[in-house]
Amino acid sequence: MTPPDKADAPDEFELIAELFAPLAATAPEALALKDDAALYVPTPGYETVLTVDAMVEGVHFLSDDPAESVARKLLRVNLSDLAAKGATPRGYLLVTAWREGTPFAWMRDFARGLAADQKILGIALWGGDTVRTPGPASFTLTAIGDVPAGQMLRRGGASAGDGLYVTGTLGDAALGLMVLQGGLDGLGATHRGYLAGRYRLPEPRVTAGGRLRGIASAALDVSDGLMADLGHLCAVSDVGARIDIERLPLSEAGREALALDKGLIEAVAGGGDDYEILFAAPAGSDAVLARVAAETGTPIVRIGTVLPAADGINPVDGAGRPAALKHLGYRHF
Repeated sequence: MTPPDKADAPDEFELIAELFAPLAATAPEALALKDDAALYVPTPGYETVLTVDAMVEGVHFLSDDPAESVARKLLRVNLSDLAAKGATPRGYLLVTAWREGTPFAWMRDFARGLAADQKILGIALWGGDTVRTPGPASFTLTAIGDVPAGQMLRRGGASAGDGLYVTGTLGDAALGLMVLQGGLDGLGATHRGYLAGRYRLPEPRVTAGGRLRGIASAALDVSDGLMADLGHLCAVSDVGARIDIERLPLSEAGREALALDKGLIEAVAGGGDDYEILFAAPAGSDAVLARVAAETGTPIVRIGTVLPAADGINPVDGAGRPAALKHLGYRHF
């Protein structure tokens, strides 16, 4: 971001009118952004699901990341949380803390990114706040969704004997961050571009998440890394787990990266920002999950088994031998 001219700096109300009011135009809940709050009337028979995430410049996105991709990632990581709850997205609230000197053109591109994903994901802005900050830029989004009463997927509920599954592929985002930081130069341009794109633009599994209601016994999205988030699921469910490292699903680019450096399995198992759904399901669920995968176009792979809590969490190789992993996930503090 480069400093703007004084003439390039709109006031708060001009910014809201030009950038954010159009994002709320289709949402009656937003009250045209002319009030101090949104008004949401829940659907009878449904429960409201809320989630919030923040993204800070230099921590969750790079200073030279395109504004559109920053905005789209912000929206998508929150919808990923809703997806892992089996919820349908309805709207969102947004707080933008712009770094002092942010050009209005960058802000405009940020809003364009949100507008593009609103059309794709079927969601609209309901309200929020916008401020300037002397520190790094930060953006906070609260996503609102709903789920049929009593059917929200939770982290607790897994039982010994359940299978452990994951959607999509793992490790692409962590490898993509390496690419954007100048690493993995042995990969071809196509693979490097794919991995960078997966870091900047995750795919929330909203459709598949909804289909997991009534099937999954426990679920969450993989944001801090597979092993870290598996630990969260096991802790809340009071279970252990065995994970077959060689069954972790990889993209073509991810396979090529590991072929060049087998040590990158640490990034696959422990890197964050995948935003896939990790879930447990009772024994005998493979056939129904294969149908969910086929009907939603979302790959679903079994990667392990839930064990009694006393057995702990055990990553193993293809021969069943313990697999030592040093990096077990991202920690915020």
